[in-house]
Amino acid sequence: QVQLVESGGGLVQAGGSLRLSCVASGSLSSIDAMGWYRQAAGLQRELIAQITNTGHTYHHDSVKGRFTISRDNAENTMYLQLNSLKPEDTAIYYCSAQLTYGTILFGRGTQVTVSS
Repeated sequence: QVQLVESGGGLVQAGGSLRLSCVASGSLSSIDAMGWYRQAAGLQRELIAQITNTGHTYHHDSVKGRFTISRDNAENTMYLQLNSLKPEDTAIYYCSAQLTYGTILFGRGTQVTVSS
């Protein structure tokens, strides 16, 4: 089993920055890729960034150039640096782990609120 715990959310003004962290524990060898999803009120959860075990990254067009995903394998931690935040970035942000056999696991989420 894999456990994911997010931290780092909060309330920030538009234009500000936050850094989200996700610590993974458990059967880490079963993880192929890790990522960040977000879910705004009334909308579906969407993938916004992903990083594979080989270090390849993906960023959704809506966050490209503003958000950066990274990972510290020694600390079993993944990060999402959020810069130039906009009110429309307000959402619950979830850490995810894509396992070798296809299952995607999520953490409990951390709230990011951007005020205008």
